[in-house]
Amino acid sequence: MTDERKVDSMDSLAGAPHSYYEEADSRRKRTRLIVALVLIALALAATWYAFTAAKGGAAGADGAAGGPGAANIPNITVVIPGRQSVQATISTNGTIAARREMPVGVAGEGGQVVRVLVEPGQWVNAGQPLAIIDRAVQTQQAASLAASIRVAQADADLAQAELTRADALVSRGFISKADMDRKRATRDAANARVRVAQAQYAEAQARNGRLNIVAPAAGLVLTRQVETGQIVGAGSGVLFRMARGGEMELMTQMAEADLQRVRVGTSATITPVGSNLQIAGQVWQVSPVINPDTRQGMVRIAIPYSAALRPGGFADARLVSGTEEAPMLPESAVQSGPEGNFVLVVDAKNQIQRRAVKVGTVTDDGVSIASGLAGNERVVVLAGAFLNVGDKVKPVVQKSSQ
Repeated sequence: MTDERKVDSMDSLAGAPHSYYEEADSRRKRTRLIVALVLIALALAATWYAFTAAKGGAAGADGAAGGPGAANIPNITVVIPGRQSVQATISTNGTIAARREMPVGVAGEGGQVVRVLVEPGQWVNAGQPLAIIDRAVQTQQAASLAASIRVAQADADLAQAELTRADALVSRGFISKADMDRKRATRDAANARVRVAQAQYAEAQARNGRLNIVAPAAGLVLTRQVETGQIVGAGSGVLFRMARGGEMELMTQMAEADLQRVRVGTSATITPVGSNLQIAGQVWQVSPVINPDTRQGMVRIAIPYSAALRPGGFADARLVSGTEEAPMLPESAVQSGPEGNFVLVVDAKNQIQRRAVKVGTVTDDGVSIASGLAGNERVVVLAGAFLNVGDKVKPVVQKSSQ
């Protein structure tokens, strides 16, 4: 019996550590579970508090100006633009060309070019030779015709002398009237042959005078299509192109609605692409027809000569088509987006609203609004990019610049 009790005591002592560790591990698991549940409860409580606080703040902002949410409403500078007298302008672009382009080719019978006297970009006077044509053969022909004049003149002088002598003998009866008529006819025929020879010589001189290629009027040489040694004739086409007087023009296609606002004499400012030069021009022709496919018409603006203008180049144009009454805003008030230009206005409830506008003239004083504003709106001047439609603001009115 004593031995059995000892065995049981030893068995109980051997199992005691194992039960102790199991119980400690179970307590740690319960502790971790409790901590996790507490953290979740705290997170839910914080979320509920933030939601209720935001809701309460929004409600306060919708209240009176002196309410609890009034401190969160930003002050925004606005301007009431009114309506001012501004120049109505039309912006367009087009191609520069010679206003009166003169193609120059062979006027005479042509021949071999022995010299070219001008280059593109040079100024020439009316009648100034541009290229010299060989005239060795034509010169000999003219000399031959000049000699034929002298032969015909000698015959005419002889016929006249015979007629004079015969006339002295008529009264004596030595020569009949019939002989006198024949001598008179011979004299007239000789004189006619002189005139024919003179006309032939003058024709040859005129042809020789047209051999050289000359400028039909004073102007600027634009292109050259002939070289020394080249054989030219009536079928050689255009050898030189000139701008009469150096005058240029801007040819631009304009919409049908804009054409109604443009008249002959309308002033314009031309800016060639790649330069800051501004050249004063004037509309000299407005197309009387509209292209049915593009619904556009041609407007031609006369421009005085400038070294910055090159035919075939591109230029921008700004036409002043009169004056009109329109709201004027600072450039900072006008914003642009995928749908076009717009401004932000403050409505009667002091909330931000978006208003689409069409921009007119841009000057140093600001931007005129062609459409979209009546002029009595409160327009946000600055910080428009940080505002959203429906935001509540405190408008601070700024005087419109005059």
